[in-house]
Amino acid sequence: MEARKVKMRGKIKNTVAQIKVLMEHPMETGTRRDEAGDVIPAHFIQEVICQRNDQVVLSVEWGTSISKNPYFAFKINDANPGDVVKVSWTDNLGQTSAGDITLK
Repeated sequence: MEARKVKMRGKIKNTVAQIKVLMEHPMETGTRRDEAGDVIPAHFIQEVICQRNDQVVLSVEWGTSISKNPYFAFKINDANPGDVVKVSWTDNLGQTSAGDITLK
């Protein structure tokens, strides 16, 4: 399976970085059915980890109630130009993806 993209943007204002993340993922609940009437298996992001300069600043656990291709935003205090922000996720099938940006 091809790697899914994690698109990120970040902006620093008064030492607070606003990070915006868009993750490509189907986010299936396991309750929908296809045209043949068969249940579409659950496939969703379970864990999202956000790091600044390799230090975890945020870790979240998600479930089936998150929409397809989720958008996620958060802030980091005491941010500096040159800080590297990385967001990675793991889904219930063990697939992973990550993205990173360097703050300006």
